[in-house]
Amino acid sequence: MVRIIADTTCGLPRQMLAERGIPLIPQIVVFGDDTYHDDTELDTAAFLKKLKASATLPKTSAPEPTLYHPIFRQAGEKGESIVVVAPTAKASGTVRSAQTAAQDFPDVDVHIVDTQTISCNLGSLVLVADDMAKAGKSADEIVAKLNDLIPRGRLYFLVDTLEYLAKGGRIGGAKKLLAELLEIKPILQVKNGQVEPFEQQRTKKRAMARLIEVAVEQCKGGEDAHLCLLQVHAEEEARALAVELKTRIPVQEIPIYELPPAIVVHSGPGALGVGFFV
Repeated sequence: MVRIIADTTCGLPRQMLAERGIPLIPQIVVFGDDTYHDDTELDTAAFLKKLKASATLPKTSAPEPTLYHPIFRQAGEKGESIVVVAPTAKASGTVRSAQTAAQDFPDVDVHIVDTQTISCNLGSLVLVADDMAKAGKSADEIVAKLNDLIPRGRLYFLVDTLEYLAKGGRIGGAKKLLAELLEIKPILQVKNGQVEPFEQQRTKKRAMARLIEVAVEQCKGGEDAHLCLLQVHAEEEARALAVELKTRIPVQEIPIYELPPAIVVHSGPGALGVGFFV
């Protein structure tokens, strides 16, 4: 049997993961001298309240390797294999933490997959892996499927402000200032494991329209598309976007996932995006 391990950057609801029996590893969020695990100690709503009240931008760090130890130990006792479906190593130290933890359990069959993505696309990969595990597929088969999907992933998103990406070092201050002066609303993407510019529009309305265009152009639909949306503090816009996309792309459902605190640190409130596999 294979056990899938996720972490909070996938954005999947905790209740869903608990029902599926998928262990959830937290990211670490630091406000000054206070440190929080963002699985049980700090959800997105509580994080946003603290963010608005904070004079400085909080920091994030990868989970401690010891958080994996109880899961690896139990898997070893049960003779299970493990597949850790991890966020991109270019934006998170989670892959490294899992690798460090695995070194302490050399007799346990641990596979760590750098998915080169985050948020809703990462969530889709976690669900694909878990469905395969529950269907009796081997760890090697699951890893092969994930490695097939990873380069086919597309993730595009808008942010209300570039302030958080600039403060977090994800874009330069000059780009932020230029965008503000020209009233530009950039469309960003996760490409090759990191956030990069995709296009820019002069208004949010135009950026939203273009986001829909890109999804319709690139996403052919069907079950393998795993079309999903990400949002934080933009629930109504996300629901409207889902309704619009369902009329234009042949999919049965479009799940909407909330960004976790460790990603909101960089995106800020108001982020909205779409993920799928081509």
